[in-house]
Amino acid sequence: MATMGKRQRSRRKSGGGRGFVLLYGLAVVIAAGWFGWQKYVPNQTLEKPQYGMEYPIIIHGEVMKDGAITENGLVKLPLSVLQEKLGLKDYIRYEKRSGSIILTNTDKVLRLKTNYLTATINSKPYELRVAAEVQGDRVYIPVAPLEELYGLKVELHDETRIVTVTRAGEAVQSAVPKDDKKVIRHDATIRAPIAERLAANSEVRIWGERDGWYVTQSASGHVGYAAKSDLKLTEVEQIPYPAKEEPFVAWKVAGSKINMTWEAVYQKNPDPAKIGALTGVNVVSPTWFELLDDTGKLKSKADKAYVEWAHKKGMQVWAVFNNGFEPKRTTSALADADKRFYMIQQLISFAKMYNLQGINIDFENVVTSDKENLIQFMREMTPLLHEQNLVVSIDVTPKSNSEMWSKFLDRAALGQIVDYMMLMAYDEHWASSPKAGSVASLPWVEQAILKILEEDKVPPAKMVLGMPLYTRIWTEQKDEAGAIKVSSKAVGMETIEQILKERKLKQVWDEAAGQNYVEYKEDGALKRIWLEDKVSVQARAALVRKYGLAGVGTWQRTFQVDHIWGIIHEALNKRP
Repeated sequence: MATMGKRQRSRRKSGGGRGFVLLYGLAVVIAAGWFGWQKYVPNQTLEKPQYGMEYPIIIHGEVMKDGAITENGLVKLPLSVLQEKLGLKDYIRYEKRSGSIILTNTDKVLRLKTNYLTATINSKPYELRVAAEVQGDRVYIPVAPLEELYGLKVELHDETRIVTVTRAGEAVQSAVPKDDKKVIRHDATIRAPIAERLAANSEVRIWGERDGWYVTQSASGHVGYAAKSDLKLTEVEQIPYPAKEEPFVAWKVAGSKINMTWEAVYQKNPDPAKIGALTGVNVVSPTWFELLDDTGKLKSKADKAYVEWAHKKGMQVWAVFNNGFEPKRTTSALADADKRFYMIQQLISFAKMYNLQGINIDFENVVTSDKENLIQFMREMTPLLHEQNLVVSIDVTPKSNSEMWSKFLDRAALGQIVDYMMLMAYDEHWASSPKAGSVASLPWVEQAILKILEEDKVPPAKMVLGMPLYTRIWTEQKDEAGAIKVSSKAVGMETIEQILKERKLKQVWDEAAGQNYVEYKEDGALKRIWLEDKVSVQARAALVRKYGLAGVGTWQRTFQVDHIWGIIHEALNKRP
């Protein structure tokens, strides 16, 4: 009995195991079926996309967080999308205080104001069918000027109210579904709900792909995912760039270099009859125009007799416009669209009146926070001056940490706008420098060139190397406490030549500065001079040739000795 009982219990145990196996197998089959259904059976639920706005904007298959608005069936795009998603931050400026909107490209400046149908393009009337406007904290701009200046293609899909925007130069791939059973889904999986059923041969756009699916936009504007095997690629549409005017070509000397000299005009203009032969000089740049006050009004010292003399000598006249080196009036004038335009209009009027060929901008002693406003001023000014066939140049210092003299200059941005950038490569040791030294040692000058070429990507053919015709006589004298007191006086080449001759001074070569050097004692003080002479100008001209720069600009003419012009001309045009 005991043995039989054990056998029976064993059989019962064995039967229970088979049941478990059967149940387990059934669970596996069900799970496999479930997962197979999940993987291979498409979701047939149709869920129309919801965008949470009346006129959603789609760019390259992406829905923007801000939507468009319309007026009389015409679309207006939000400034936020234009600046942040379409790369137009540097080219569309809105000024809240006046409601001014300024659109710029390389050859056009379009000025409009919110709630006004009148506008100007390059100072000529421009009619708008609908006005720009502000709703809450958003600015909306009508598409017509955006299409004209930037070549945007804007489509409004009437049924869905989706606004599709494509950029100029963009290549858009089209496709068609292979039959009328194809769909686009909310995600790249057949289990995602259907966003839209596609009619046979209906054209769709392809914006990208993911995991074997195309990011697809239908003719109605909806965006979703379509299996790559469901579509047949067709043509590629190239969005055209806007029509452009004949591009402005800045004046240059065929086969030679720009050889410019600044004419410093403080009280009155020089008598042209007393100016000697400026051998090789092909551009003169008189300091004629100055920002007078914070309204943008300019003061002029221009002189027709000087222009006539220069033209007879075969020289162009690129007049200087400076800011008076006064930061407060500069901030006020640059911050306001109407003041900037006022300055530009005055410059154009003066250029016509005096038959000028260029304008040279010399803004110095400017607060760093005005950096963007200066760039905007140059963006607005350059196309308008180019329309008058005027060359546009701007003076920049070597790069440094100086708040008022260097950091406000965005050389990379300015280099894309202007025709020429004048590098004022002097005042390495300035008038009140605590240490005596060269006005522009050769290694310092070369480093200044390289920093702008390499860090700011300014094209060498746009850079004009500014070099000094002056030097400083440094005086080092001990005070009562035994400390060395340093002072300086700027003088021209002729004065230095007289000192060398009268004192019979022997020049020595300063290897570190790359210049000739002299020193002497006078009234118990040590006098030190790093010479600007034939050697220094030849060395700088060699840098112009080495780096393929556009030429040189000398500060300033009256610091000359007559024979230096021929030396500069010969050095600039020296062949290897």
